[in-house]
Amino acid sequence: MHRRTLLAAALAGAVVTPALASGTARAADPGPSVTRTGTTTLDSQALFFVSYDGLVNNNAFQKNGLLTYKGYQYAVWYTADRNAVVGRRALGASTWSTVKVGHTLRYNDSHNVISMGVSKVDGRLHLNMDSHSDGFTYVKSVAGLMDNPAGLSWTASRFGAPQSTLDGLALTSQFTYPQFISTPEGRLQLSYRVAVSGNGRNALAEYDGTKWTSLGEWSSSTGTYSSEHGSSTARNMYLHGIDYDRNGRLHSFFTWREQNGAVMCNGGGITNHDTGYVYSDDRGRTWRNNAGTVVGVTGGSDKVSVNDAGLVVDPLNPDHSLMNQESQFTDSAGRPHAIISYVPGRFGQCTTNYVSDRTRNGRAFHVRRDASGTWQKTEIPVPLNSSQRTKLILDKYDNAYAIFPFGRIAAASAASGYTDWRILFDGSGLNAFGEVVIDETRVAQDGVLSFMYQEKSSGTTPSALHVIDFRLPA
Repeated sequence: MHRRTLLAAALAGAVVTPALASGTARAADPGPSVTRTGTTTLDSQALFFVSYDGLVNNNAFQKNGLLTYKGYQYAVWYTADRNAVVGRRALGASTWSTVKVGHTLRYNDSHNVISMGVSKVDGRLHLNMDSHSDGFTYVKSVAGLMDNPAGLSWTASRFGAPQSTLDGLALTSQFTYPQFISTPEGRLQLSYRVAVSGNGRNALAEYDGTKWTSLGEWSSSTGTYSSEHGSSTARNMYLHGIDYDRNGRLHSFFTWREQNGAVMCNGGGITNHDTGYVYSDDRGRTWRNNAGTVVGVTGGSDKVSVNDAGLVVDPLNPDHSLMNQESQFTDSAGRPHAIISYVPGRFGQCTTNYVSDRTRNGRAFHVRRDASGTWQKTEIPVPLNSSQRTKLILDKYDNAYAIFPFGRIAAASAASGYTDWRILFDGSGLNAFGEVVIDETRVAQDGVLSFMYQEKSSGTTPSALHVIDFRLPA
């Protein structure tokens, strides 16, 4: 690892790219805008407890806690009595129909989120829940439920019994961070972590409409990382997301978290370092760096490692409380964009308290690859005022929207090269706790930014869970 490069990046803090760096926008395209069109209530008394500084119903890394398919929107959460619930509504409807799927949350662990996916090949809804370095619970609907929502009743009988395997496929006893992704052919893939933070590996499974198959692990926890403070020989790759673009390329930004805290200047920080990027053109079987060099094979002996060349697109040492599992999106040309956040070097070269330092001085940055293949980075001039994550979406004109904790929305135009970031919605009146769950699937379908948020509460007192909608430029 190049220590001088890392230190220089931290000192620089932020890079503001020139106008038209993206090369995507036309002068006639509208800039970003949001028009609030409505708010609905999923649950007036949803489960509330804080752990890892987050809520089990509103962790921004859920994929998907909220999704849209064939004119209906679906949401998942835990009720005050800990029941796992899935709700649906026709787009634009003010009320939701809900179904309990036969599982209750085991522990007060906010990372035991519920994630949804759709297997287009057979029209099933799939749920994975209650899994943080432990087993998981899996539920799937009957075939065709997602293809005919208006004609099929929304009842518990449409869902199978909860399982501790994927229809008999047992993946790992230490399973975390389920993320469902639909392949261009309509199969469904499940991304997950094997083992634990600081010593874990990313893996994939795939459903073809008849059975689940394990594709295997694709990232490595081994290798040596050295900072100016010390070294570490074990780690975990935390994904900012895993997404197919419209051309069938699978993209993933990530950050590494080291097991050994000796790599940090102070034990009150966090061992996350560097923003990396890989992609796959064969449905996640082979992984390449930005230059196109193969750096890992899923299920093979060669996995993506911290010592592979060409992975890092934004270098940063572990002294700046870099967030993991933040956000990514692809634009209309299939180019990858991400949001990352940390404490810039202008506020000091050593964070000593992860939560308070990020809350006081944390900033989010927009990282993207431009039309020439060069990585660009812009600081978003909005203080985090939170230790938590920011989400990213792009509209049909490739304008970028950052959805900050507390439901604040900032945006920048593609025409400016993403240099004109400004607040469009300040979150006032929402009383949102912190992170929000974005409907990443809805934007392309009807031009609406939709997110789920939970109201602030105290202790374990239940609070209201809502979905708010904003119309984007037509």
